[in-house]
Amino acid sequence: MLSKLSAHDILRLKGFKVSLLTLILSGVSLCTTFTYAASSPAKLDLTLSEHSKKKIKSLMDDPKVWQQIPKQVTLCVYSPDGVNGEAFEQATTYISELPRIASVAKEFGVDMKLTRPSKLQMNIDLNYPKLKKTASTIITLKVYTDERVLTEDFRSKKCDGAGISNIRARQFNPFVGSIDAIGAVQNYKQLTAVMQILARPEFDAKMINKDYEVVGIVPLGAAYIMVNDRRIDTLAKAAGKKVAVMNFDGTQKKLVQNVGAQPVSVDLLTVGGKFNNREVEVMAGPALLFKPLELYKGMTDKSGKVVGGIIKFPLIQVTGTLIMQRNKFPAGMGSIAREIISKQLSPAFQFVEKIENDIPDKYWMDIHESDKPGYIKIMREARIQMTKEGFYDASMMKILKKVRCGQNPSSFECALTDE
Repeated sequence: MLSKLSAHDILRLKGFKVSLLTLILSGVSLCTTFTYAASSPAKLDLTLSEHSKKKIKSLMDDPKVWQQIPKQVTLCVYSPDGVNGEAFEQATTYISELPRIASVAKEFGVDMKLTRPSKLQMNIDLNYPKLKKTASTIITLKVYTDERVLTEDFRSKKCDGAGISNIRARQFNPFVGSIDAIGAVQNYKQLTAVMQILARPEFDAKMINKDYEVVGIVPLGAAYIMVNDRRIDTLAKAAGKKVAVMNFDGTQKKLVQNVGAQPVSVDLLTVGGKFNNREVEVMAGPALLFKPLELYKGMTDKSGKVVGGIIKFPLIQVTGTLIMQRNKFPAGMGSIAREIISKQLSPAFQFVEKIENDIPDKYWMDIHESDKPGYIKIMREARIQMTKEGFYDASMMKILKKVRCGQNPSSFECALTDE
């Protein structure tokens, strides 16, 4: 649904270039996707595994790779408040890391010069004395206030890279897009494990689908059920109610129909208004939507009394996807970028937790512990059904179950073999 606050930038040449582009894309795109910035970002972790170091060296020493470095790159990012929004400014503070990135490049024998002539442009000049090779790339950031338009521009190759919600990215990579399956990742510890696993080299092939390659996955926070009437505190009580579903995600409509509720088509531009005006009684989303969409208005009556709330039980883990056009960059860059991005998760989760903690306690609703196993069972059954129907990737479901059972081996599902 939205974006986060992690970061990218570029790391070494081919290895440098794409990773650098990826770092910028990740930070700018996710952070900008919501409207409120976190505290000062932590420094990027630019350490690399021996596997990636060897890959970078191999790429650098291949003359053909130098011919594949693009001269122009357009990275498209979603920011509801546009280029002047606070979140966009916060995301681009990672530009201050550029001197460190250049020093890392130097360790590989590459002289890197990075300049930023404007807020939306960056120039990268590379010189590799060993092969007497040089390359220059102009990176242009294109900011969108409508994620739907951004997605279509990426599809039509107007964008070389994009930072979009995983729900929208599912069309480009169903495997990665299935991380957001209902109930499949139950907490942030599990999500951290999943993203670190997927950054491993053995999953490189899964990150590629036709002309697209996923170069990073970032957390946006758990999606919770939000209601404008606290009496709607169980799934049974949602039957017959009007529930907001994103118009581009068929899984949401299917799930709502399964519980006997009435789906109402919305998008990020309309969901807040419909909820606050009580045109829908139930919606789901991460905490980062609460403040920018002023959802507290839909949870209070005219006297200011809190009559609705957020049910503190995660349905899904919302993630953002950083994706590139494969033919635009030298092959092999994606795995390096994924490793770098997977090391920037701590500040991302800190931001998510801050956003959740900033919501006043009066808006949160707890459910009885005795009810949770039933919800987990219902979500599991829905997930299995939707996997059979092709909404979710079966191989990803196996990975997610392995992570869940690895952290909670006593769960009833771990003895079952139907997922």
